[in-house]
Amino acid sequence: MKLPNIELLRFITAGSVDDGKSTLIGRLLHDSKSIFEDQLCAIENTTKKRGLSGVDLSLLTDGLQAEREQGITIDVAYRYFATPKRKFIIADTPGHEQYTRNMVTGASTANLAVILIDARRGVLTQTRRHAYLASLVGIPHLVVAVNKMDLVGYSQKIFDSIVEEFGRFASNLDLRNVIPIPMSALEGDMVVDRGENMPWYKGETLMEVLENIEIGHDINMEDFRFPVQWICRPQTAEWHDFRGYMGRIESGSVRTGDEITVLPSGRTSRIREIMTYDGRLIEAIAPQSVTLILEDEIDISRGDMIVKSDNLPELSKEYDAMLCWLSDEPLDVRRKYLIKHTTKTAKIMLNRLDYRVNVNTLEKEPGIEKLAMNDIARVGFKVQHALASDGYLKNHATGSFIVIDEITNNTVAAGMLV
Repeated sequence: MKLPNIELLRFITAGSVDDGKSTLIGRLLHDSKSIFEDQLCAIENTTKKRGLSGVDLSLLTDGLQAEREQGITIDVAYRYFATPKRKFIIADTPGHEQYTRNMVTGASTANLAVILIDARRGVLTQTRRHAYLASLVGIPHLVVAVNKMDLVGYSQKIFDSIVEEFGRFASNLDLRNVIPIPMSALEGDMVVDRGENMPWYKGETLMEVLENIEIGHDINMEDFRFPVQWICRPQTAEWHDFRGYMGRIESGSVRTGDEITVLPSGRTSRIREIMTYDGRLIEAIAPQSVTLILEDEIDISRGDMIVKSDNLPELSKEYDAMLCWLSDEPLDVRRKYLIKHTTKTAKIMLNRLDYRVNVNTLEKEPGIEKLAMNDIARVGFKVQHALASDGYLKNHATGSFIVIDEITNNTVAAGMLV
């Protein structure tokens, strides 16, 4: 019997230090019956060693020994679980400002972000910073989890006040869907089960949101973009004349007979066949991996992009972008780097630094001469070979890139085209 294809939701948790991110994830795993008996026994024993009562559910995510000893989360911790409705990948991101790059990394592929707010402390500077970063990387759905409601008497007045304050700040950001939820991760209220302490709240629990939120439209289904990953030329007598272009459809859809253009050359043809491991298709949609066969023989290389002729992306050698610097070594505007954009790699010169964003106040700081680790800035750059691209907010796949140090081969920055 073939198992059903269960949809995957990627989400991140973020917030200030001690807002309860690790406890929240532990509660999700525990109450959804997604942990093994030996895991539960292990964290019960560790909780006792720390002299605490009950079960410290935060230990389910603080997997590094150093984290357990210090009692803090110091890096992105990924966890996986599933319910009958959906599969999940969680990225638990650090709360400290010096780990901005970790949150950007964890958020880059997320469908949803959960930003925790301590009900006792309300909206803090780090709350605003994480909301800004979620907006910057274009996360479609944002849950504002007002946690530790048990410590404020489950007060609806306090919850409403925090939601109102966050709403005033969020109105300045590009956030499409904000969902406020009051909860107590420690007691389990409104995480998986509703509990009995907040009858005034009529919305969904966190688990209900995670299981039911619509993510099918998070992928751009309008603009067909197919970066060529590999050219398939089997060296056999049977397949001597076969030439297929392999890759993943990053957005949109394609049908046999569609007229296509290959960029950057601009040559055109039509789709003759669409092949997968399961056989031939009439139509393929993102994010399927397929092999495209064209009606004409065209000189196509890895890094080229196949698009529909009536829907072309921008083709340029000069761009503006928002850049998050990830490296210990600061940006040197006098040297060249490499850019990796979809399947294409080319040399790049970061020739203009417009301003740096103060991620705590959102102020723009002009007149900068370098970027250090965790800095986010608007930059201009020139690339050796033209890129076929879209703006990031329109198409994440063709609007994002990484910057590589060509000497060390280390990834030094992640960027979003504007």
